[in-house]
Amino acid sequence: MNTVNTNLTRIPLSLMYIRLALGFLIIFLSYSQTTFFRIIIVSLIFLGLLTDIFDGIIARRLNISSQKLRRMDSSIDQAFWICCLIGTWMICPEFFKANSEKLLIILIVEGLTYVVSYLRFGKEVATHAIMSKIWTLSIMAAIIQVVLSCNSFILFELCFYIGIISRLEIIGILFILKEWTNDVPSIYHAILIRQGKEIKRHKLLNG
Repeated sequence: MNTVNTNLTRIPLSLMYIRLALGFLIIFLSYSQTTFFRIIIVSLIFLGLLTDIFDGIIARRLNISSQKLRRMDSSIDQAFWICCLIGTWMICPEFFKANSEKLLIILIVEGLTYVVSYLRFGKEVATHAIMSKIWTLSIMAAIIQVVLSCNSFILFELCFYIGIISRLEIIGILFILKEWTNDVPSIYHAILIRQGKEIKRHKLLNG
């Protein structure tokens, strides 16, 4: 990679590291519970989502999107949302106790996607499927509602079932693909890739 590309790569990398830092800041604010901490946390969650959106868009626009960047993006996404969950649990532990079974199920299914990916290809998941992006939005909505009110029913239920569907789709994608591939929009696209066909990726959403 030449010097110009190296310098350009720092832009999406900086956004990823900012997102990771925001995650730890959310945990700190959840612990300290300073004045207006709930509103601040919600603002940080929105900011984290924006960095997630724009790191990929910028990398693709600059033509520097790579497997390494996409894998790092997936790992930092995971870390950010885990931080959000930890922070939310610190604020509203009773909500987590009341919904512990569903939360455990979704964590197990999420973990299973990584187990399958490592067993199949020796790498972590980085499919960035469209359904996963929808799940991310539902996670954000549910977490924000819990942070603000320590309660969520409809949003949490939607988040749970969308999560199950999206994780099962990822597992299906991983079994269909012959080799590790990042940015696979759906199971339909995985079938096309397996058949050796070119797939169309949206410039703003996938690789």
